[in-house]
Amino acid sequence: MTIPYLSLITLAPLAGAILSLFIPRQREGAIKWFSILVSLVPLALSAYLWVSYDATLGGPQFEERYDWIPAINVEYRMGVDGLSVPLIFLTALLTTLSLYYSAFTIQERIKEYCALFLLLETGMIGVFTSLNYFLFYIFWEVGLVPMYFIIGVWGGPRREYAAIKFFLYTLAGSVLMLLAILAMFFAKGSFDILRLQQELRPFTDDFFLQSLAFWAFFLAFAIKVPLWPFHTWLPDAHVEAPTAGSVLLAGILLKLGGYGFFRILLPTFPQAFHTFAIPIALMALMSIVYGALVSMAQWDLKKLIAYSSVNHMGYVILGLAAAALLTPVGLAAGSSAAPAAATEILNSKVMALNGGVLEMFNHGVITGGMFFLVGIIYERTHTRQLREFGGLGSQIPLYYAVMTTTALASLGLPGLAGFVSEFLIFRGSLPLITPIAVIAISGILITAAFLLWKVIQLMFLGPLNAKWTGLPDMDRFELITMAPLIFLMVLFGLYPAPILTMVNKAMSDLFSIVPVVAGLF
Repeated sequence: MTIPYLSLITLAPLAGAILSLFIPRQREGAIKWFSILVSLVPLALSAYLWVSYDATLGGPQFEERYDWIPAINVEYRMGVDGLSVPLIFLTALLTTLSLYYSAFTIQERIKEYCALFLLLETGMIGVFTSLNYFLFYIFWEVGLVPMYFIIGVWGGPRREYAAIKFFLYTLAGSVLMLLAILAMFFAKGSFDILRLQQELRPFTDDFFLQSLAFWAFFLAFAIKVPLWPFHTWLPDAHVEAPTAGSVLLAGILLKLGGYGFFRILLPTFPQAFHTFAIPIALMALMSIVYGALVSMAQWDLKKLIAYSSVNHMGYVILGLAAAALLTPVGLAAGSSAAPAAATEILNSKVMALNGGVLEMFNHGVITGGMFFLVGIIYERTHTRQLREFGGLGSQIPLYYAVMTTTALASLGLPGLAGFVSEFLIFRGSLPLITPIAVIAISGILITAAFLLWKVIQLMFLGPLNAKWTGLPDMDRFELITMAPLIFLMVLFGLYPAPILTMVNKAMSDLFSIVPVVAGLF
């Protein structure tokens, strides 16, 4: 009998959330540790997926496919490939770390808090495992409600405003996506994601309808990323969310939008994506430069990191837009006119896509760690204002070392994970969209400036602010929370092959899905 690994990974947190509601409210410790143990199930199974996935074979593996609602041709179909496996593992890891950290820091309404985090995990993983639009949309919406309550109940002073803004922005995009899904179903009679990409190809004979469907999906995913100018909900949500909420918001929820670009937009609507690649690349450029500049202007540490997410996710979309550009006439892959040039262009496209996917994973690890570190210092000082710090390196040397390592990974220091993904994005993008990529490189310089100046120099160097004398260093549970993230930053900075092997095969396969029409590639 085949074990349904993907259903277990996806639905185990949901079962745990339901069971946790039967634990007496006063047994707070039991609720916390039960939730942590439940989260270890998808973490262990996702690690198994990683080591068991055959990267040389590629394609969807561990597939589950059953009739679900035959009357409207809906199947329960799940599968994973080199794009989704790393993101599933990242989701499971950050959820476990978030629940573990929260066990020591959250004191109110523990039962609801833990249940919502487990429900959120089901929604996030479900998006990455679904190969049917009906199922995909259900899980996409499932993740919206728990985060709304996590921000609105356990957030900061303006939590209600931030929660409503997050909910309305995301819901608006979801409604547009639902309309596009229904349009494809009415046109082709299927909700199957891969079949609509490989066989049915909706709206190939009507570019206007294809463009409408493309932009409907685009807005849903761009809001989630968030891509400029659809980013305005993000700083409020990040600043007001509790620490663990910010970790999952930046670490995973933003990746749902990026995942949608790779899984759905390019392979389903290639002609529209090719047509609009330059405007999308310009939006990515604005996200990179604007996000970095606004981060530079922030004095609230949490808001600074929130805007840096706009910057970093801009790199992801830049690589994707570069890969979606039309190949110059006569240089399509397989062309006899200039095979060497065609091969170089194809390699650049795959490299840009590899960098984009790796950047999503690395951003989740690095920025998730940054938000944990913001929570750690806030629990001690009850402030996030950078002007109020100074000289903390002598008081909390361990925290100083961990924060410096994480900040250096974020700015792309060679030897740490952030460098590899950004290098691949620019190596792939520069030959394809040279002017835009050259300007985008300035984002790296600005990022380095605000992280070195505001985070490292203002917080840890210079004279000590007297009121922080005797400030306690990191506790054991805080070190345990950060240790896996630091390990991954170093591991994939020095040896990215374990993840790049999977990702490269998935991105190479993407070009076999996208039709070679009129020299598109």
